[in-house]
Amino acid sequence: MKFRIYTTIALIALITGCKDKLAPVAADALKPTVVTQQTVHDTDDPAIWINKTDHQNSLILGTDKENGGGIYAFDLNGEIVKKYLDMARPNNIDVVYDFAYQGELIDIAVVTERNAHALRIFRLPELTPIDNGGLLIFEQETQKKYNQPMGVALYTAKEEEGKKVYAITGRKDGPSEGYLHQYEIKTDKQGKLSLQLSRTFGAYSGQKEIEAIAVDNELGYVYYSDETAGVRKYYADPSKGNEELAFFAQKDAKRDHEGIAIYKKDQQTGYIIVSDQQDNSLLIYPREGIDQQPHKHQLIAKIPVSAIECDGLEVTSESLNNQFNKGMLVMMSNGKVFQYYDWKLIEAQIEKNKQ
Repeated sequence: MKFRIYTTIALIALITGCKDKLAPVAADALKPTVVTQQTVHDTDDPAIWINKTDHQNSLILGTDKENGGGIYAFDLNGEIVKKYLDMARPNNIDVVYDFAYQGELIDIAVVTERNAHALRIFRLPELTPIDNGGLLIFEQETQKKYNQPMGVALYTAKEEEGKKVYAITGRKDGPSEGYLHQYEIKTDKQGKLSLQLSRTFGAYSGQKEIEAIAVDNELGYVYYSDETAGVRKYYADPSKGNEELAFFAQKDAKRDHEGIAIYKKDQQTGYIIVSDQQDNSLLIYPREGIDQQPHKHQLIAKIPVSAIECDGLEVTSESLNNQFNKGMLVMMSNGKVFQYYDWKLIEAQIEKNKQ
């Protein structure tokens, strides 16, 4: 009961405190089930780590993105349970499972550290660094904005492709082609990590920046938000080439297309979720495409939410506990918090839009 009171008060304060300066929350906006404790600086991007032996002890990871900020781990009640601080502006975060490391399989979180021009790698659930201080990326770039990493998403190649783990990274600015860099994360027997650049790819409109990236590991695609322009889709496997497969959502957002996540109903179907930052809403697209066209993604629902100017989001379809038994959507919100939404609330709105 005490926590319920806390989340309600936090939500009211968040909305009323920001309404005059930031995008207003719609009267019919979905309300979060949980609002986390506040970080110190400015929340940016979440990830979800599923505890495979006990889903109720899963963690929500989130970045706090100013210099001196770090990574926070929250429990399913929104309480801070771990943190790693004093980083050089951590930006985005993603998780991969069963990474081969020193003779065992471990789970890791990968974070972009913008002002260090590096990727950071942490063992989970301990949230301890295993990267000897960070791995430099965009090293060949001389322009300041071209070597500031922002977005990251992880792709694990299939068993027959060697089960390589890749980090697909975006940055503050870049060229009209080859904006994204894809690195294989490698490790030797002593546990020393390194990066090998596999390719540069991805078109860029030049209108704003590219930060939000998501990988559909089962279907083998990567999506990213070309802010104010739309959402672009490519193959995640570098051996399949750099052809742009789709460029959608071009007219669906008020301004910035932001966070991207993929809700998986099964191996083939589900939803692509994009945050419409200045509208405080979610844009929903069919993961499998429509009319037998896998790269045709048309808007099927627009759902108002209480998260204010959401920069990053993540979703899972895994049952976590009785409260989130069909999964959870996590959204960054202004006010130094993350908001958890019971997936059943989102699903009900999608079904309502279909009618």
